[in-house]
Amino acid sequence: MDVSDLVTPQAIVPQLRVAGKKQLLQELANRIAPMSGLAPRVVFEALLERERLGATGVGSGIAIPHAKLAGLDRIHGLFARLNEPVDFDAIDDQPVDLVFLLIVPEAAGADHLKALARISRLLRNQQTCEKLRAAEDASAIYALLTEAQASQAA
Repeated sequence: MDVSDLVTPQAIVPQLRVAGKKQLLQELANRIAPMSGLAPRVVFEALLERERLGATGVGSGIAIPHAKLAGLDRIHGLFARLNEPVDFDAIDDQPVDLVFLLIVPEAAGADHLKALARISRLLRNQQTCEKLRAAEDASAIYALLTEAQASQAA
């Protein structure tokens, strides 16, 4: 599974200004809803429910919020870089500034786990994250996400 299967150039938000975790999840839901065909409220509520099970802040300033939703025909992703880091209840208690949202069909099964693993591996690379934080715009971020993954596969 390639990152380009999960996120499109239009699903990159290079500068997102939010005040906290709840507002961040609402903004992500509002932005991915038109791409997925779902109502923003449905996505937001699914993300909140998933966060109640355990925070998706994985450490080092990174969060990978995700949820399974009925009505999806494929996995949809969205990457956002925050203007200012926000508290996300991450496992290392550090604020988050890089966010990769995934929403997946209810019956995604192994594909859901493969997508999470792919994104986790990609964002575990400290150099990749430094480049993402320094990137000029959405197209540079998209190129970094897809090129970094390609070089990992090589």
